[in-house]
Amino acid sequence: MHPLAMVCWFGGIFLTLILVILQSSSLAQETLPVLKAHPLPPLLAQWSDPANRGDYFDQVQKTQPDYLVWSEFPIKVYVQPIEASEVANPARAQAWIKAVSQAVQEWAVYLPLQVVNRVEVGDIVVQRSFLPLRVAPGQPFGSQRIRAAETRYELYRKSIPNALPVLAHRCLVVVQPNQAESYVLASARHELGHALGIWGHSSLETDALYFSQVHNPPLISPRDMNTLKRIYEQPTRLGWAVPEQGAE
Repeated sequence: MHPLAMVCWFGGIFLTLILVILQSSSLAQETLPVLKAHPLPPLLAQWSDPANRGDYFDQVQKTQPDYLVWSEFPIKVYVQPIEASEVANPARAQAWIKAVSQAVQEWAVYLPLQVVNRVEVGDIVVQRSFLPLRVAPGQPFGSQRIRAAETRYELYRKSIPNALPVLAHRCLVVVQPNQAESYVLASARHELGHALGIWGHSSLETDALYFSQVHNPPLISPRDMNTLKRIYEQPTRLGWAVPEQGAE
């Protein structure tokens, strides 16, 4: 695995978006599917912005499969439940779950999401965990900062009965629990935007995908949605059959 990092400042906290690409012989570029666009999911197709408030599509990064577009719906989201070690003092975990679940509901207005209770079936897994310190780019060693959250993805071949496997991806979102509930919500909203396909940041603080947290975190904005819709209109290698090795 070759990790790539995209960083931003989140409420004075160093936030790193980690891009994890599985580059193995089984996923070599020459064996990836050809680029093709998927039909827009109905909820996203219905989105319109009569005021034409623009987007930040030019800030979205391409990855090995080009754009990170989901094509099988509903997208299954697993939110980590209360663990046995938290039962005695569950308040923080309960607040975290409430905030993350709200973020899932907010995005579900625009893309079909289904909360599942088995981690192994989750397309997006949201985990409650502490993240190691990292040094901010350009800063000397010893200037480590706490990260609020991070998002990772990996590519894999998904088996399809009586058909060629398709190129698929899964995401892991980690949101630290030692934040106020409002900041957990903002972090989860932001990271789920990445996991759903917005692999980049906005430069306007009125967008949920703004690179830094503001005092009153914004909801999902028209610019966020305009960007997401443009992403889903693009061709991708995800969701298409992986050609057999040696096939012409």
